[in-house]
Amino acid sequence: MSKLRCGRFEVDLERPQIMAIVNVTDDSFTGDGLQGDLSAAIRRAETALNEGADILDIGAESTRPGSDPVSEQQELDRIVPVVEALANWGVPLSVDTLKPAVMRAAIAAGADLINDVNAFRAPGAIDAVAASEVALCVMHMRGEPRTMQHAPEYGDVVAEVAGFLDERLSTLETAGVAMERIVLDPGFGFGKTLEHNLALMRSMAVLRRRDLPILAGLSRKTMLGAITGKPVADRLAASVAAAMIAVQRGAAIVRVHDVAPTRDALLVMRAMS
Repeated sequence: MSKLRCGRFEVDLERPQIMAIVNVTDDSFTGDGLQGDLSAAIRRAETALNEGADILDIGAESTRPGSDPVSEQQELDRIVPVVEALANWGVPLSVDTLKPAVMRAAIAAGADLINDVNAFRAPGAIDAVAASEVALCVMHMRGEPRTMQHAPEYGDVVAEVAGFLDERLSTLETAGVAMERIVLDPGFGFGKTLEHNLALMRSMAVLRRRDLPILAGLSRKTMLGAITGKPVADRLAASVAAAMIAVQRGAAIVRVHDVAPTRDALLVMRAMS
């Protein structure tokens, strides 16, 4: 699939898209949370676009391992003003949430994509998005953020993740969601050990169900620290390398903190391909 129907936009997937992370949380695992500061969020978004971001992903609830949920009202108070402020910037806006009420409010404010780590399994989540034109990122997660890294186990992680994505696609299709609106995310680091994450990376082609685009979120994650021995602040090179490998193996979108170096690396890779 070379195009993604994404709210007000049609995203061209002929080249890899860079999704920039704009955290308005107060407990991001990378320490870059903006604590609901609207001005800081706008500056972060402007910097990301100047560095070459194609999509902005705004999140107000941390989903790092061990994180606790925030209230619906707190998430709304942080998300909606940012989306409203960026809605006329001419760039697709993604909102990272698993709450149906936040999905509805974000769409009303101008969001073009809903990025749900819970794969629209919450009661009312599908109803919140089905009749809209927004794109949906459907991610695999074992458990919930607070407990997902407590000894996750799989018989065959690739087969189980693929089966989960198949089930969610069937459910969404039955609800009337066009497949041209869907992006799949294997959920690197969400209820998975390093070995599970590596197996998923090696089998990216298997995870591409119905020829739908894959989003890979690897930036600064614990798996990269486990490989390199580096703390979060020193995982830039590993993050860029992971993004390049993901694209080489079929990812259409990479979700990153560090836009400029990722853009440069992808440009060089494309020129030399």
